[in-house]
Amino acid sequence: MTPARVIGLAGWSGAGKTTLLSRVIPLLVARGIKVATIKHAHHAFDVDRPGKDSYVHREAGASEVIVSSARRWVQMHEIGEAAEARLSDLLRRLSPCNLVIVEGFKREAHAKLEVHRVANGQPPMHPHDPRILAVASDRAFPEASIPVVDLDAIDRIADLVLALAEPMPAALARLEESWPS
Repeated sequence: MTPARVIGLAGWSGAGKTTLLSRVIPLLVARGIKVATIKHAHHAFDVDRPGKDSYVHREAGASEVIVSSARRWVQMHEIGEAAEARLSDLLRRLSPCNLVIVEGFKREAHAKLEVHRVANGQPPMHPHDPRILAVASDRAFPEASIPVVDLDAIDRIADLVLALAEPMPAALARLEESWPS
């Protein structure tokens, strides 16, 4: 398998990044692309439920729990008071794939497609971030020097995601270079 390529979907909360991903991923998979995603959460979250054995393991103090079945496995890593994982570290943990789509991490230095929705009431991000290489929006940006496509042009968005994704080594190098020391 060729090395993965990386692209982010960046936008303010409520812009529709997850909805867009849920529409684009099936098109990419139908094209034979093996897709992985990384999602940034701004709040405390839990994928586990009280009463499940894995939850009991974590509550008892296990720093890492892997749950495995015939259909999937998941790894939960407790960081406690440690620093949040860096995007570059998370990218290195992925299994081989063709394309990684990063949702969130909007301030990181990887290639991104902005998701912008007028009703969200937030300003566009692309004028201030040179790593935003295209915009999917429900409004036109005639002054933009990058491609702007309608949020419902899913085939065109899938094409842009593939065309603009950068090779994993280049993304990792830029992320490491831009990380504050």
